Amino acid sequence: MKLITTLVRLLLVISLPLLLCAGDAAAPTPIGPQKSSITVRVFKSGVFSAFGHEHEISAPIQQGSFTENPASVELMVDARKMRVMDKDVSEKDRTEIQQTMLGPKVLDSEKFPEIRFQSTSVERLGEGKWAILGDLTIRGETRPVKVRVEGQNGHYRGIVELKQKDFGITPVTVAGGTVKVKNELRVEFDIVSK
Repeated sequence: MKLITTLVRLLLVISLPLLLCAGDAAAPTPIGPQKSSITVRVFKSGVFSAFGHEHEISAPIQQGSFTENPASVELMVDARKMRVMDKDVSEKDRTEIQQTMLGPKVLDSEKFPEIRFQSTSVERLGEGKWAILGDLTIRGETRPVKVRVEGQNGHYRGIVELKQKDFGITPVTVAGGTVKVKNELRVEFDIVSK
């Protein structure tokens, strides 16, 4: 009996660190909002698109986390904190673009303050490369998206193309529709762990 008790204790001593390490592997790693960035690029179109502007928008991450085993990611952007970063426009025009973007015609950020992404599955494409499928919620509309990601050691980069109409947003037009923004936009991200 003493031999069995000793063996059980030995097994516990050996397996406890392994169990703790397995638990740590699945623990979420927080995303560092100060070190990470999301940039939205909005492009122009239309007959007189030469007179319009392409827009660069900063979308700071409010909170988020990821795990590597099993692979998953979730993040949240406060739409009210998104900022138009265009350098080739006047301060007055930048302010107007900002108000339109946050207002009821586009993001309606007071009514829908959160933009959320939650992965549903992750496919490994090779060393340091993944395809992440997930649900993206913008303006209260949730749609599936596929994101290609590259990275390692808690630093990940990627790009995803989205269509505004998929999220209930009608692309902005001016001058009777001769200058407008494209339905398609590009989201670039650079995510770093805390």
